[in-house]
Amino acid sequence: MEEPQAISNARPSGPSLRFVVAALIVRGGEILIGQLRPDQPMALQWEFPGGKIEAGESPELALARELDEELGIKATIGPLVTRIRHNYRHGGAVDLQFFAVHEFTGEIVNHIFHELLWVRLEDLPNYDFLAADRGLIRDLAAGKLL
Repeated sequence: MEEPQAISNARPSGPSLRFVVAALIVRGGEILIGQLRPDQPMALQWEFPGGKIEAGESPELALARELDEELGIKATIGPLVTRIRHNYRHGGAVDLQFFAVHEFTGEIVNHIFHELLWVRLEDLPNYDFLAADRGLIRDLAAGKLL
């Protein structure tokens, strides 16, 4: 009689997947973008405010926490706009959920970015965004999604 084989719970090898939320903070025809600092990975590229979902957090709670930490605002998290999974060439992968934010209280204070800008949706393609955001940038600039 053969010995039973152990069943492995190990994940298959491959890129580590990070779950991330980001805010599409809209004011009139403009949207808020942030530029990564020179000392960060992917230095000086642009992204939307947000960050990693921590264990036990819903995406909406994670985004509200991140916007408080990064910008000092209390945001009303709106509907999910889109979800993107992106594999980076260096091996990492990210699952990004983008939520609309049309309302917040408090004055925006830049706590982490090199620069923050309000830009018109149609001007988004003029900025060097993270690779994972580029398809979304094209759609937003074309008037889709928001």
